[in-house]
Order: sequence, then C-alpha cells, then structure tokens
Amino acid sequence: MPHNLALRMRPQTIDQVIGQKHLVGEGKIIRRMVEANMLSSMILYGPPGIGKTSIASAIAGTTQYAFRTFNATTDSKKRLQEIADEATFSGGLVLMLDEIHRLDKTKQDFLLPLLENGNIIMIGATTENPFFSVTPAIRSRVQIFELEPLSKEDIKEAILLAINDKDRGVEVDIKLDNQALDFITTATNGDLRSAFNSLELAVMSTPPDNKGLRHITLDTVENSLQRSYITMDKNGDGHYDVLSALQKSIRGSDVNASLHYAARLIEAGDLPSLARRLTVIAYEDIGLANPEAQMHTVTALDAAQKIGFPEARILIANVVIDLALSPKSNSAITAIDKALADLRKSGNLPIPRHLRDGHYAGSKELGNAENYKYPHAYPEKWVDQQYLPDKIKNASYFSPNETGKYERALGLTLEKIKQLKTQKSD
Repeated sequence: MPHNLALRMRPQTIDQVIGQKHLVGEGKIIRRMVEANMLSSMILYGPPGIGKTSIASAIAGTTQYAFRTFNATTDSKKRLQEIADEATFSGGLVLMLDEIHRLDKTKQDFLLPLLENGNIIMIGATTENPFFSVTPAIRSRVQIFELEPLSKEDIKEAILLAINDKDRGVEVDIKLDNQALDFITTATNGDLRSAFNSLELAVMSTPPDNKGLRHITLDTVENSLQRSYITMDKNGDGHYDVLSALQKSIRGSDVNASLHYAARLIEAGDLPSLARRLTVIAYEDIGLANPEAQMHTVTALDAAQKIGFPEARILIANVVIDLALSPKSNSAITAIDKALADLRKSGNLPIPRHLRDGHYAGSKELGNAENYKYPHAYPEKWVDQQYLPDKIKNASYFSPNETGKYERALGLTLEKIKQLKTQKSD
C-alpha cells in the first residue's frame, strides 16, 4: 500500500478540499484565483492538520502546476536551489513551504527574487500568526489567509470519503461502528491528518474475518488513539453531562471537580466544546464580579485553539482554575432575561420622541432631537430624562451583586443615579 492514508487522500483539485469554504468555496478568493489562473504567493496559517498542505496540493492539481514541498527547518538551501532550477526549466511550480516562520535569512534572501519573478508560486504554511512571526520582506510579497478549525462534520465527511474511495482511500473492506466514527471525529480535535492516521492504524491492526471484512469497533480506535471514550455514550448524552458538570462545578467554586471534568474533555480531545462552554461560564457565572477573568478567558481560549492539544491543556487549566476560584455574579444574565421577558410581554413599544433619530433624510421627527438633553453637557454627566417607553418607564432589570469590587462600583453608580433622580423629583 503506497504512502499513508493522509497522503493518498490529499486533494488533487479544489473541489476535493475538506472545509475552508470561506477560502475555496464558490466565489471565494482562492477558488477565484485558481479559476482565473491568476495565482499569487500566499501564507496559510492555522492549527495543524486542517488543510494547509491540502490547499496547496489542490491548487497545483487544479492548475496543472508541478507541486514541490520544502521545510524551512530541515531542508537545505541546496534543495531550494534545485526547486528554483526546476521552476525555471518547467515555467513555474507551486512550492509548499512548511514552517515558513522558521525560514532563516539566507533562504529568505534566495527566495525573495523568485517570488518577485513569479517562477515560484509559494504557499507558506505556519501554525504561528504570520503578522508577528514572518518577516516584513516576505509578508509584503504575499497574501495572508487564516484557516478555520475543521468541524466534526468536516472530519466525518473526510473519514467516510476515505472508506468509500477505493482508489485513494482505505483499500480493504471495513465496517466502522458509529461509536468508533464519532470517537475519531471528536478525539482528533479537528486534525484531519490525525483522524486519517488513527483510522489507518485501526484498519491495519484489525484482522479480517472469513469474508475479508475488517470490523472497526470503539475499542479498536481507542487503542489506536491511546485515548478513552470517556465523555460520550451511544446517544451523546454523557458528553453534555460532562459539560454540565463542568459548569456547575465552576459555578460552585469547586476547583478540583472543575479540573476533573475539564480533564475528561481534554482526554477526549474536545477543545471546541471546552472553549465554547468556558466562554459562556466566564460571562454567565463570573460576569461583572470579575470582568478581567472574562478577558483572560477569551485570550487564553483563542490561543488554545490555535496551538491545539496537548499544549492547550496548560491554557485550559489556567482558565478553569481562575474561573472556579473567581467571585461569581449572574446579575448580567438575570438583567437581560428580565428585559427580554418584558419585551416579549409588551412588544415593540414606541420609543420616546426625544430619543429617535431625527437626522436621516425625510424624517418626520426632525427637531425632536432638540428636546434631547446631552448628558456630557452636565456637570455630573447625568441628566434626568426618560429613556424607556412610557408603558415600562419605571422598569428595573439590573440588580448588582456584592461579590466583586467592580460590580460593587457599578452598584454605587446605580445608587447615585437613583439619589439624583429622587432629588430632581423633590
């Protein structure tokens, strides 16, 4: 069996690329470049195994260019010279330059004129953000595109394609249990290369039955991935139970239980679900009691999704511990839910005339803005005027908690405004 499954399934045309529809879908930038045969050098960045090399291969296959690869860390300048000579002789080629952020100055200096004359269409690949990690000389000569993490549906589509494509995919007859398929699509965390490798190892390590069929079970892929199907049951309920337990443990400030349930999701490789739920927790349960924790959470989870597992576990641990031991407040979600309930009960009530936009052309309300009092023009940056519709003008939604200094400060501001209102009405 030539090459491994991931290499055999590498797309040969743009239409075969899995995911990345924002770049290769109908009418999108890379597809338009290919269809117009107006290629330019580019850098693709994003987590491992999500299609950087696949897109380069697909561009080459669709345009009938020769396709060569070069690793900035391990390949020599001599190899780059050989590729340049081939490009000159053949009239051009597509060069996949892996780990472009590690390209040393000697190789950069050699590469720059090749990019200028167009003999080489370079497609650089990196897991690092090129706006920070790639030199300006290279960046100024290329277009930069960020790839999105592959969804579980994308991975599932690719696995089923590999099973059914006897020319490029799995060359033997197999039966893949649904649980095994679900596990591969989740545990590989959007890394298609890892998913293909796991499937291939499971197939190779499974003996055929007397009819030549290889039955791939959950146990088989667990052994192949060296991970356990901890977070899911047959119907997927266990997965959501773990997410629920994680949120309730953080809400209850039990840091040990929080780390336990986070570990279950880490072990299953489910970074997307972890990131979504922790972001929700930061705003729903910690909320205004500690806004800094929200910023830390968003920053850390964005980085975690870029670097992927196993390193992402470190960032996840920081977030979980911070959220679990942070002061808690649900005042924001409570306030917006009260406002929504009022809206659904009362409907879209008329906005007070002095708050309407009187500046657009043809407005019948032009001049109403003259009745609007501009708070910045008053010493206390506050002025007594009605903002809510008449029917609910006395509604009150936000009740600050006393769990954090930031929200206590908001409460003091709210109390001061109430006092000013009382003084105005006396």
